[in-house]
Amino acid sequence: MKVFLRLFGFFFTVGTILFLVGIAAAAALIWHFSEDLPDYTQLQEYEPPVMTRVHAVDGSLLAEYARERRLYLPIQAIPKRVINAFVSAEDKNFYEHGGLDFTGIARAGLLYLENIGTNRRPQGASTITQQVAKNFLLTNEVSFERKIKEALLALKIERTYSKDKILELYLNEIYLGFSAYGVAAASLLYFDKSVNELTIAEAAYLGALPKAPSDLHPFRNRERAIERRNWVIDRMVENGYVAAADGEAAKKEPLNVTRRPTGAHIFAGEYFAEEVRREILEKFGEKRLYEGGLSIRTTLDPKIQVMARKAFTDGLVQFDESRGWRGPVSKIDVAGDWGVKLADVRALDDVAPWRLAVVLETSDKSARIGFQPPREPGGAITREREIGIVPLDGVKWAKATSGKQRGKAVGKVSQVLDPGDVVYVEPIAGQEGQYRLRQVPEISGAMVVMDPVTGRVLALVGGFSFDQSQFDRATQAMRQPGSSFKPIVYAAALDNGYTPSTIVVDAPIEIDQGPGIGIWRPENYSTGKYYGPQTLRFGIEKSRNVMTVRLAQDLGMPLISEYAKRFGVYDNLPPYLSYALGAGETTVMRMVTAYSMIANGGKRITPTLIDRIQDRYGKTVYKHDTRECRGCDADAWHDQPEPGLVDRREQVLDPMTAYQITSIMEGVVQRGTGNVVASIGKPIAGKTGTTNDEKDAWFIGFTPEIAVGVYFGYDKPRAMGRSASGGHLAAPVVRDFLKVALADKPAVPFRVPPGIKLIRIDAQTGTRAGPGTQRAILEAYKPGTAPTDAATMVGTLGPDGQPIGVTPEVDRAVRTGTGGLY
Repeated sequence: MKVFLRLFGFFFTVGTILFLVGIAAAAALIWHFSEDLPDYTQLQEYEPPVMTRVHAVDGSLLAEYARERRLYLPIQAIPKRVINAFVSAEDKNFYEHGGLDFTGIARAGLLYLENIGTNRRPQGASTITQQVAKNFLLTNEVSFERKIKEALLALKIERTYSKDKILELYLNEIYLGFSAYGVAAASLLYFDKSVNELTIAEAAYLGALPKAPSDLHPFRNRERAIERRNWVIDRMVENGYVAAADGEAAKKEPLNVTRRPTGAHIFAGEYFAEEVRREILEKFGEKRLYEGGLSIRTTLDPKIQVMARKAFTDGLVQFDESRGWRGPVSKIDVAGDWGVKLADVRALDDVAPWRLAVVLETSDKSARIGFQPPREPGGAITREREIGIVPLDGVKWAKATSGKQRGKAVGKVSQVLDPGDVVYVEPIAGQEGQYRLRQVPEISGAMVVMDPVTGRVLALVGGFSFDQSQFDRATQAMRQPGSSFKPIVYAAALDNGYTPSTIVVDAPIEIDQGPGIGIWRPENYSTGKYYGPQTLRFGIEKSRNVMTVRLAQDLGMPLISEYAKRFGVYDNLPPYLSYALGAGETTVMRMVTAYSMIANGGKRITPTLIDRIQDRYGKTVYKHDTRECRGCDADAWHDQPEPGLVDRREQVLDPMTAYQITSIMEGVVQRGTGNVVASIGKPIAGKTGTTNDEKDAWFIGFTPEIAVGVYFGYDKPRAMGRSASGGHLAAPVVRDFLKVALADKPAVPFRVPPGIKLIRIDAQTGTRAGPGTQRAILEAYKPGTAPTDAATMVGTLGPDGQPIGVTPEVDRAVRTGTGGLY
């Protein structure tokens, strides 16, 4: 007995010592690893990278920019169904444990012992709290040291934060595949739904993803994904979150994943979205753009954008087709399965309703075509093959490309198309299964639509296809505006003493440009045709180059350069007379902005694609409209004056001058080079522009409420042909656009500013109209400048050596100009 008691005492003593040593060792171990634990209190100030979202004026999503596609949601905004799916899949005892699930730890330990020597990765037993500790504060290193730190941090996190806070951090941080971080982004990217719209099956699938998103890919590993989803549904039923019948019904649902697009979300808005991206990058930097969670409300009007793009691209296509058929996109062998070969040909994805097809066989009257087969979400080519017909009417615009009939009008489809030709086609309206031959235009250009009062860009088209070329010709292409610059010259004249009825001689002129440069002989667009003495109005309406040069000579180029800078057309215009004809290079955006300042009565505007930017907390960090709202901060109504906006913008042009030049440009539309636009039947002012050799064709026009500018030209400037003037090429595009944009709007006349006198005059002579005047118009005059019976002619001298019939201001302008050359 004594021996037994001694042995018991010995083992008890040894056991106690070992127990105490173990406790001490564990305490030392905990103390050791606790020494360099990350600061878990930083979770309170957690600001994850959140994607920036760009919206149009109607709230529709235009684009998203992010490195990690994440939308942060507070726990109160995440439905219980989604929370229960993740808890069931990842940590069913989440609401009971204090950070560590000891049952799970024991299970993982046994599996580890079984797998020793097998090179298998140890199975984790991490709770949601431990995953938060790992994802936020530690690395993915597989080691006991990391697991110990993870456990210690989990215990500390549980003592510091509520269960809801821990779940909020977890559900917003976790990676769920498809570049989605957090449940909000994953819900959009997988199902194109908000989290509140998710079904049981959809929530369960998202809950299954944290373990291995790539292994549960909905297209590549569909069966495994459904199996894991159903396992999560069973756990939800087992945990009492879902009724058994509902669970069974959810497991029978197919895995319907609808991938959300990640580019520009509004058709035809790609150039606009990219311009916004560049601007945000410049204003806030790369990190803020891709991680800052900015909410950007742009000026884009989706309806106007679609109208603008259609009018613009239709114009490009019409001009390009008038030059004939250039041949197929590519050629493939149609023997065997042509669909697989056609699928490898790159097609533009933003030219709908155009489709890529291959010619299978041709005859005199038609061609049978096969369409490029779509790909399944997993990347495989679909097995279905769609067939269509191109009738003879669908190729009549082309010219024969081979044989004796090469270059002549087409009488047979086989003169244009051959089997194996890869081409674009477009459905023929009202003729099911029949298509029209198309080709991507060589010519390009740009179009800008602006609110002239505020400078808000309502639509922007930077080229035919963003997928083909990301170069934004609306803001990046520097082109000569040609005669569309003339209104700036004439505005400078009207602002400095001239009147719309001032006479300028339209006759040949020679200008000595100095040693080494020689004599310059400017010509009108209609070479050899001159009209003699004509009014300023006539000079713009008929776009007379020689008259403009004379006027610029009298004004002096330094004054014109100052006005060009004032309007933002050029920063520094060289003082050469040729630049008065638009020889300098500028952009469509700048030109439309300049015309908008004329349209709004001479107020300075800054063009903008962005109305407002808010940070992730909803605080406004940028606002385009900086006008003061006087009285808007009143707490209540006490019979005070109504709130009003205080406009302190700079007046760059006298309002009366602005109206005069607007009235003259109305004449351009009614009687001049832009008369193709007159068919709209509403007040519209504008000006055409055509550069030397027809390398650029412009039209910029405006109503009191909208300004629009278009230029056409090849990216590498070359002649477009004699008929490719601004009036024949660009103006019809503006007409087609305004016809639909203004269809449901009343005709609004241009506002006549105080002080302007409208006087009936003879359009040809500029003198007051009499009873027998056949061409009488209403002309706008500033106080004291109304015409007498004598015409005012720039530079014409009387017997006394003084200008005949000119105002003192004009006299000064003539005397300070170069003089004599008329």
